[in-house]
Amino acid sequence: MRAPPLILVADDNPANVDIFRARLTARGYEVVTAGDGEAALALAKEALPDLIVLDIMMPKMNGIEVCRALKADSSLPFIPIVLVTARAEPKDVVAGLEAGAEEYLTKPIDQTALIARIKSVLRIKDLHDQTLEQAARLEAQARELAELNRGLEQRVSEQREELERVGQLKKFFSPQLADMIVSTGQEELMAGHRREITVVFCDLRGFTAFSELAEPEEVMRVLREYHNAVGPLIFQYGATLEHFAGDGLMAIFNDPVPCPDPAARAVRMAVAIRDRVVGLVEKWLKQGFELGLGIGIATGYATLGQIGFEGRFHYGAIGTVLNIASRLCNAAEGGQVLISRRVAVEIEDIAALTPLGEKTLKGLHRPVTTFAVEQLIESHPADDA
Repeated sequence: MRAPPLILVADDNPANVDIFRARLTARGYEVVTAGDGEAALALAKEALPDLIVLDIMMPKMNGIEVCRALKADSSLPFIPIVLVTARAEPKDVVAGLEAGAEEYLTKPIDQTALIARIKSVLRIKDLHDQTLEQAARLEAQARELAELNRGLEQRVSEQREELERVGQLKKFFSPQLADMIVSTGQEELMAGHRREITVVFCDLRGFTAFSELAEPEEVMRVLREYHNAVGPLIFQYGATLEHFAGDGLMAIFNDPVPCPDPAARAVRMAVAIRDRVVGLVEKWLKQGFELGLGIGIATGYATLGQIGFEGRFHYGAIGTVLNIASRLCNAAEGGQVLISRRVAVEIEDIAALTPLGEKTLKGLHRPVTTFAVEQLIESHPADDA
């Protein structure tokens, strides 16, 4: 509603119009006037007043017809109407109110009562307009909230998908590497490809006999201690966990993200694993469990990528290098780290090695020249780095 309100006065008697104008303007209202029904209807649609004081007996269109026409026009805002007439019969009052008028006053009009009715009707108009404005604001807020919800749902969906991708990758890679692959959009690294890698196999010596004789609870406890000791080192040294089941694990270096020194990293990790498991082996021996750790390391080309089926994918590698590392691991005695010639060439300046000659390994047609890693050369600059 305007401030001050605009009131349309429609009456075919100029004297009445002048009286209404004088009374209303004295109260601070703005006033426009019309002398017949058609002019009142046209001016109401053009000016959209806040209230109409409408005489019934007018030429061209009477006040009842004007009232009906205005109330039937859905394009117009709510405009309260006060009918003013000399007709005081109940049927006339009913006709005026049924036509849509908010008030019905009969002549002669008490001016104090007229002003009071106008104020009352304008309060209704003001409340109506405020309600519409609030409804419009609420509707706009609802649309905005719906849009925010859609955006939030999309972000939640995207984050859930990202978490699922990260969770899948963390099965094979360190948390930092998994986050990096997802954040940089490099999941294509999981696609099939060929690359030179260094493979590390570890498993426990004497585990089969131990698991046959020990109680299942003891076997599970030993495995938990072993996994808790070895698992963090795999990720610490940036390896990819290709296989982890029971007492055996296989980790690879230089894939899917290349690294400059895969053989050196593999040997450093193997020595760290061996050193950490030494304490466990001593503990297990006191408990009557004769267990040891064997490690095999080889370097060579393999085909790598994601294999499996929906809901159960696995990152795997295929190639002779895996067989060599696995057979070296099988051939290793407790506490031994056996490596192939190619690995020895890469790490001879960071580790003390003992040549073991050629070993004929099960499943391989050619003997494998083998070395045992005794210890790291701690003072070497490459190792310090």
